Amino acid sequence: MADRPESYDILIRRARLRGRPYRLFEIGIAEGRLAAIGEGLDGCAANEIDARENLVTESFVNPHLHLCKVWTLPMMEEAALKDYHGAGMGKAMTAIELASAIKADYEASWIADNARRAVALAAYHGNLHIRALADVDGKARLEGVKALLAVREEFEGIVDIQVTAFAQDGIVREPGTAELLRQALELGADVVGGIPWIEYSDADASEHIKVCFDLAQDFDKNVSMLLDDAGDAGLRTLELMALEAIQRGWQGRALAHHCRAMSLYPLPYFQRLAGTLKRARVSVVSDPHTGPLHARVKELLDEGVPVCLGQDDISDAYYPFGRNNMLEVAFLASHLLWMTAREEIDQLYDMVTVNPARAMNIADFGLEVGAPAHLVVLDQPDELEALRYHAAPAHVISHGKIVDRQQMASLAGQGTESPLD
Repeated sequence: MADRPESYDILIRRARLRGRPYRLFEIGIAEGRLAAIGEGLDGCAANEIDARENLVTESFVNPHLHLCKVWTLPMMEEAALKDYHGAGMGKAMTAIELASAIKADYEASWIADNARRAVALAAYHGNLHIRALADVDGKARLEGVKALLAVREEFEGIVDIQVTAFAQDGIVREPGTAELLRQALELGADVVGGIPWIEYSDADASEHIKVCFDLAQDFDKNVSMLLDDAGDAGLRTLELMALEAIQRGWQGRALAHHCRAMSLYPLPYFQRLAGTLKRARVSVVSDPHTGPLHARVKELLDEGVPVCLGQDDISDAYYPFGRNNMLEVAFLASHLLWMTAREEIDQLYDMVTVNPARAMNIADFGLEVGAPAHLVVLDQPDELEALRYHAAPAHVISHGKIVDRQQMASLAGQGTESPLD
């Protein structure tokens, strides 16, 4: 009796894979996982997708989004945006203080409505994992955290959201914030978020870092910190965080965001810092499109420090654009970082897929048999063309199921008549 062909839930035909541009593959998906990848797979499926000889890769990953703030720009003046984008970023702290005014009106209901739109955009664009920051302080209280926890539950199985309880306005300078962070973790927040450079002294910045790591250890959580996000070469909180991670045995569990002051560091200090980051297994998230300074991305990569790209903001006090399209973020970064050679374009693609997945400790992420099926089927044949057009994927698969992109467009408030590409 002849062997019966394998049966899959989804079978993708005529797919190109990264690093193997001259061969076509089939990808079989069953029970939420990648069951088979090969040339000429003998199988059938309830759902077959013709990739039309275009690129199929892991889905996109956004390691940095202020999800509690999306679409709040219309609710405030543009003073914070102007200060944050001012020459040299010397007024970055002032910008953050101005932006905090919106939090007096924080309510979980409208924050959730805005966040839902942003997460639907993410799903539409094949961005299936997000580390989402929610401000926690005396003004924001826990409203942002509560909203993002609700949206996390709503999108379960479509977009995986790591809710980060984030001390945006400081811990030492904002009494009561440490306890609010603890309450946020008790509610179910996934990550401890800090911003130590915002404190008024180096001693307070060090205490801020210690409080965050204390909470991370108490709750067995990862850490994300916005570090040295201003035009001041004297800021050193990135190094302090990395050293704390080593001391606490938290290597590989602390993620560094922004690090814009790095662009002003003397070369000898930068090289020493890179060695410390490698020992701490700290990855750096850069968002060069949202501020005039940025981390030294190419030099970090040359030193062997992993780098990711983040969306950072969507129409808030710091950035007026954004649509959770990580190909668009990589396209912008290619210009701002002057990464235009083929090898660099490959690196950019890694910086919105596999690099942030590792940095966020997403288990078993990758285009490998046995891994969870989080895929995008693009409408272009390679990474260069994908970045050139930065269009939404032709198909998005999350947890082994095809995402209803029309539904996501509707949730994003675009309807089916308004293209998002």
